[in-house]
Amino acid sequence: MTQAVRSTTEQAFRYKMDDDPVGVSRDELSGAVGPPDAAAMRLIRDQFLNSEPLVESAEFDSVLQPRELVVTVADGIGPATDCRLSITWYQSGAYRFHHVDSEAVNWRFDHHPNPHSPPKHFHEPPEGAGETAVESCIEVEKPRVVGRAVHKLWRRAYEVGTHELINTGQNPP
Repeated sequence: MTQAVRSTTEQAFRYKMDDDPVGVSRDELSGAVGPPDAAAMRLIRDQFLNSEPLVESAEFDSVLQPRELVVTVADGIGPATDCRLSITWYQSGAYRFHHVDSEAVNWRFDHHPNPHSPPKHFHEPPEGAGETAVESCIEVEKPRVVGRAVHKLWRRAYEVGTHELINTGQNPP
């Protein structure tokens, strides 16, 4: 790809992201994360589809330029009847795994530069507030392994029926 075409593509990507934000919100970033990594998100999608029987769907927001993977699960933690994980993996290795369920419980595992928390951090339930993020228990960095760690932490919380255990693993998976 020539420099002119690459520059035009990157500008179009930035414009689209500003108009229709997905992934890590701009106000939480203190550095660049680059474009989403579709290949990494396909690995994560396959990991969820192959290892979690409650997954109803795992779909991208776009077939041609995927920016987000949405995994829909047929049940939820505790009283929740379902949940969704919105996942964005970036070419830089930054990521966001955002959980929201039918009870409006939010939490998020993130890895990106920001002004208020460690690069790898966890936004705690029930709100998943940005300014109160704590250090993440996930230390691994490869897409499939991070996906497996988030899945195992979700599955453990699902089996015991509480969100309190989400960020308590010992370097999962």
